[in-house]
Amino acid sequence: MSLQQFYPFDRRSVWLLCGMGVLHGLMGAAVGLSVDEAHYLLYALHPAMSYFDHPPLVGWLQWPGVALDLPTVLLRVLPGTLWLATAAGVYQLAESFQENSGAGFWALVALALSPLLHVLGIGLLPDSLLMFFTVALMWQTRVLMQASAIQRPWPWVVLGVMLGLAGLSKYTAVLAALAVGVCLLAAHGVRVLRNPWAWLAVLLAITMVLPVFVWNAQNGWISFAYQAQHGAGSIWSGRNVAQFALVQVFAFGPLLWWGLGGLKEDGEVQQGKPRVAVLRVFFYLPWMVMALMAGGGSSLPHWTAPAWVALAPFAGVSLARWAQTAKSRFQAFGVKILLLAQVVLSAALLGLMLTAGQPFLAMGFNNVPVGSNPFADLHGWEKASERAKALALQHDLKSLSVQNWTLASRLAWYARPLPVHVLEDRFDQFDLWAGNLPMGADTLLVDWSHMAYAPPLGEYGFTNCTLLETQNVLHLGQPLAAFRLYACHGWSGKAQPRLTLEDRP
Repeated sequence: MSLQQFYPFDRRSVWLLCGMGVLHGLMGAAVGLSVDEAHYLLYALHPAMSYFDHPPLVGWLQWPGVALDLPTVLLRVLPGTLWLATAAGVYQLAESFQENSGAGFWALVALALSPLLHVLGIGLLPDSLLMFFTVALMWQTRVLMQASAIQRPWPWVVLGVMLGLAGLSKYTAVLAALAVGVCLLAAHGVRVLRNPWAWLAVLLAITMVLPVFVWNAQNGWISFAYQAQHGAGSIWSGRNVAQFALVQVFAFGPLLWWGLGGLKEDGEVQQGKPRVAVLRVFFYLPWMVMALMAGGGSSLPHWTAPAWVALAPFAGVSLARWAQTAKSRFQAFGVKILLLAQVVLSAALLGLMLTAGQPFLAMGFNNVPVGSNPFADLHGWEKASERAKALALQHDLKSLSVQNWTLASRLAWYARPLPVHVLEDRFDQFDLWAGNLPMGADTLLVDWSHMAYAPPLGEYGFTNCTLLETQNVLHLGQPLAAFRLYACHGWSGKAQPRLTLEDRP
């Protein structure tokens, strides 16, 4: 065995991977939990066969760390490791497409300079898992595109396991499964449908995702109903799609778009190997579906992360070809400008996360317009939650409450085991965990200045609410946010949350 086979990364790629690992580790130690990250840690705190909004693997994988009560910085080792494994898989794919071309290194560069992908290397989300399994599925699909592999059972067994794990990660894994089918049909035609091992892979994948179906059958199929409603969105608009595409350029950077360029595959075809360009369907299919969903206002930027990771090996090939063949100073200068732009974008995103948006975004203790500073909620929640828990125990209040579900995750994680009730009139995972606040109940109500609500009183709220304390959050010496903690009594059982920008004492 050669050294290259045993240690398949070139030196500069190793340094790049190490740098990304250190960067994500430092960021993970410096910023608090995001809404989604805390939500999926709560999955691990409440083990189940599935959950209201996502399949269970994101919770199952975090269960050991949560059971050991590891600190946040150690819990974040898992997403950091998963990001590095995904990047390593992208490197190997790119190198297999164009051997000895530097394609693997350039694919890593495109990933490392993609701003939004770093977020998925800091906190574990279902998309972090699906990124990894998308790369694994691309690799295994390429193996099965070879005529010598389709008659052997083990490649199909591996494919079935990968499909099952992807299905346990996120519902949109069905798009990756469709991409697998497209590639295999392109390589072998309909005769692949007569292969018994292919059906074994399908059966294995379905068996692995059965917990999701069992849980939904026990809970009135609420996940599927929610996903169908969520995916349908509202009135479709081409402007929404255009905005989505523009956000994608800034969120993932222009370098990955180079993956849409052609591949010189003549050598591979002459050697009897299947064309690999068809693997780009792992990008096209999910990205186009998300763009269509964005037209109805129901797609978030990070949902396309697995698609962009699937395109990264192709971007590596195109960028490596540019590095070898760029003949004019103008051509070389243009790509260097793109590289510099992505460095600036990535640094800006990480810098805004660290500084909570200072000095560019809305700050202050008083009420702040919703959404004006998306980085503010990465800071201050742990101390505020601990104080809310202490005040609740001091005033004999058995629970915490909020008026919007996005405010519940961090409180429920940091103030555990106190239950957290969501008072708004919508059904979500917190209704399954804590249920509705009972009629006539007392609770400690938490309000946050970046999503400030008027205390609910009267027919649509409590008999009375008393402000116990205001927790001001200072970050880097500047006022960032405020948490208002109320003792509320006599819940009416009805909810009508009202956002307010009026200053309150």
